Amino acid sequence: AEWQRVGERERGSLIGEMAGLVNAVTSQFQSPEKKKEEFRQYLERSGVIDVLTKVLVRLYEEPEKPANAIDFVKMTLGAPTGVDVDALKAENEQLRAKVAELQAQVESLASHTNEE
Repeated sequence: AEWQRVGERERGSLIGEMAGLVNAVTSQFQSPEKKKEEFRQYLERSGVIDVLTKVLVRLYEEPEKPANAIDFVKMTLGAPTGVDVDALKAENEQLRAKVAELQAQVESLASHTNEE
């Protein structure tokens, strides 16, 4: 009875909202194959597949295969090799702490200057 009282426009809007809700819920339950296909399409659209293919072709065509294929791939992609990521993270954390300390000093000096 209440459905009959709802106007045509409201009914269309309600149906649209329900369809959106159903799509949102069902998208969470996509099959793994559909998710894989969407990811593959994403990689293709973003150019990742093309770049990786070119890198692998260069490695294949390399007359003397490198001892470390991973370093070859990194070098070809432009990433530095032999980087100690853990050391960089530790240094980054130390620098962030130093920045926070210096910011506190600046604020302290600014408040002392304003008091005078």
